[in-house]
Amino acid sequence: MPEGRRNWNGRGILVGVAYASVLITFVTATKLTTSANAIFLQGTAPLYMLLIGPLLLRERLRIVDIVVIAAVMAGAALLLRGGTPAARTAPDPALGDRIAVASGLAWALTIAGLRWFGRDARDAGAAMRPVIIGNVVAFLFCLPFALPVRAAGRMDIAVVAYLGVFQVGLAYVFLSRSLRFVPAVEASTLLLIEPVFNPVWTWMIHGERPGHRAIIGGAVIILAAFLSSAWDAGSRAYAVDRKIT
Repeated sequence: MPEGRRNWNGRGILVGVAYASVLITFVTATKLTTSANAIFLQGTAPLYMLLIGPLLLRERLRIVDIVVIAAVMAGAALLLRGGTPAARTAPDPALGDRIAVASGLAWALTIAGLRWFGRDARDAGAAMRPVIIGNVVAFLFCLPFALPVRAAGRMDIAVVAYLGVFQVGLAYVFLSRSLRFVPAVEASTLLLIEPVFNPVWTWMIHGERPGHRAIIGGAVIILAAFLSSAWDAGSRAYAVDRKIT
């Protein structure tokens, strides 16, 4: 997006580095632990928003936010204490889980930063700048580990192109545009909807089976996200009805 490639500044670089950290830590965690653990632990972002939202964005915490954060903490504790055994697709679960927790912190900083940029309604491309910067930073950081490229077939190139353009690129266009309209804590919990399908796909394709505690912990996190979204929707509808009457 052209407007996102112009007027780079220190704020954009700062948020871009946080976003690059999300990309790098999440992919690394997925290579070491189960994909379910990686994405559920990344979903601990609302915990960090407890401090980031009020301090950086001046957003007030509500009772429902504190309840959601407590549920996320409980789910994360179950995931970390689950004792996932090593497997072909998860060779070092303990290290992978710790990196996934760091990914959650980086994700919370990214959400807060994107919302910070997204508040500038006069510049529709502002929120895209840290996304573009973050991808550039992640590319430059990871490039030495990728070279030399060997045996890359047409299917490999097609899959990488699809992931870059649609699964990542288009998704973050939608994300950066939407963050102008929702609080940061709500945004980070709404995005937990994605993990619902993650263990299903990895089980179907790779035969990866997360432990019972991981499933319960992930279910607690996702349930908290859904209840928070339902509460927010009901509150907004009530406020609109009050205004009309």
